[in-house]
Amino acid sequence: MRLLWLLAAGLLILAGLMEAPAQDRSQGRSIVMTRYGIVAAESPLAAQAGAIVLAEGGTAVDAAVAANAVMGVVAPMMNGLGGDLFALVYDVHQKKYYGLNASGWAPRGLTAEFLRRQGFQSMPRRGIYAVTVPGVVDGWTKLLQRFGKKTLAEVLAPAIRYAEEGFPVPEMTAAAWAEAVPFLQSQPSAARLYLPEGKAPQPGELFRNPELARSLRLLARQGRDAFYRGEIAARILELSRRLGGVMETADLEEFSSQWVEPLAVDYRGWRVYELPPNGQGIAALEMLNLMEQFPLARYGAGSVDALHVMIEAKKLAYADLERYVGDPRFSQIPVRELLSKSYAARRAREIDLARANCSPRPGTLPADAGETTYLAVVDREGNMVSLIQSNFDEFGSGLVPDGVGFVLQNRGALFNLTPGSPNVVAGRKRPLHTIIPAFLERPPLRIAFGIMGGFNQAQAHAQFVANLVDFGMNLQAALEAPRFSKRTFEGCDVDVEDRFPEAVRNGLAARGHRLRVRGAFSSYMGGGQAVAHNEATGVNYGASDPRKDGAAVPEPVPLQPPR
Repeated sequence: MRLLWLLAAGLLILAGLMEAPAQDRSQGRSIVMTRYGIVAAESPLAAQAGAIVLAEGGTAVDAAVAANAVMGVVAPMMNGLGGDLFALVYDVHQKKYYGLNASGWAPRGLTAEFLRRQGFQSMPRRGIYAVTVPGVVDGWTKLLQRFGKKTLAEVLAPAIRYAEEGFPVPEMTAAAWAEAVPFLQSQPSAARLYLPEGKAPQPGELFRNPELARSLRLLARQGRDAFYRGEIAARILELSRRLGGVMETADLEEFSSQWVEPLAVDYRGWRVYELPPNGQGIAALEMLNLMEQFPLARYGAGSVDALHVMIEAKKLAYADLERYVGDPRFSQIPVRELLSKSYAARRAREIDLARANCSPRPGTLPADAGETTYLAVVDREGNMVSLIQSNFDEFGSGLVPDGVGFVLQNRGALFNLTPGSPNVVAGRKRPLHTIIPAFLERPPLRIAFGIMGGFNQAQAHAQFVANLVDFGMNLQAALEAPRFSKRTFEGCDVDVEDRFPEAVRNGLAARGHRLRVRGAFSSYMGGGQAVAHNEATGVNYGASDPRKDGAAVPEPVPLQPPR
């Protein structure tokens, strides 16, 4: 009887979330549907690599690591071995979510006092003092050890092949590469690697990276120790010493990513999951709590009222993010208070429905109180991975250790030098992080999703959830729908895509919002991926954002007929 109820409930939900009118629809792509697994990634090559791993008996985690490794080859400005990683995993057998924080810490000697002695008044954006220990390789290792069936060598094989043989650079990647040319030219080690013949690769031009292939082969043979104790570590440390950095052997050898308990809030009958601080996922959840205080569905998708409420909710949530969030190992983060419904009700009263707030301030709590790539995977059993990985800015710090084939991240730029701040730089501390994976569920449907783009991410997550829950869009339409993005923390500036009608834009301007109009599918709004699993029917769904070059690729069906 319960199975019949689940099936009926699943069909009702899917009628709203998984279907689109056959004619006159507003979305450009259809949802991918299969009984087998799906990998949705920013590159079709990466998604295909993960789908093949699924077909060869790999788990969702095996496929995610394989796809992520390929992304580091084909989109080196966004992510790679020199960056950090966060992941949310749903294990269908344990019926449990697992969070992994594989963000690196600052070297022990990198303190606010040290940087002031070097003449810095604020945290440097690029260069050796913005470099933190890369966490991705340790993250891959822990994910595979806990949830994988394949070896690291097996899942790295597609990335090694693309690095050695080369790949045709796709359109949007080529555009991002070209925009980074002035920065790359200012960094000799990066220019040598990423500007062959002195220029960025053109669309369709083959790019090879044999040095990266060699680093990946070292990892395939020696595991994580090649990165944190072996030859790659030695090359990172040599570069740091040469440039006056403070990273030491122990900073790499003693680093370990952490399993963490996901945060969650209920939003109009759905459960939304994010990772806890030091990430900004808490801001997405607080923003949803604020939005829940208003009848968005009655306002309508893309309406002046709905957009105004969401923009104002973003400002309040991000003001709290900036004030209260950092590395919880160094300061007490008031997570419970920030996510309480009573706090949201109080904060929501600060939203003036007639006027934009240009000077948002953090809330008063009770006394007890870049650049990125995202991918999502679901396997045929219903195990799911929501994974995000990043260098922060395009090409990170701009620093490439000799012979390794990858750039080191500049994630340390998100620290500050403000005494008493939860995010003041300190040795072995993790900075506030922008990259966040997420899940959304209401039985029998479970959705893994993420949307890239620095401080765009939490507000983009909230908009995606509203598109599904409040406005009844299907998975693909919810990714494609026009978005706003306000990456600053104060002021009334906000970026919007030009697909919002002129009347809506004028209505927002009349309330005090200062709009900058972007293109129809602007990469400034970030690109997203999503996969879904229906527990009642066993059907999987995938969606991929047209703001990126990616695709949702289904697992290939076996060539042998079923027995």
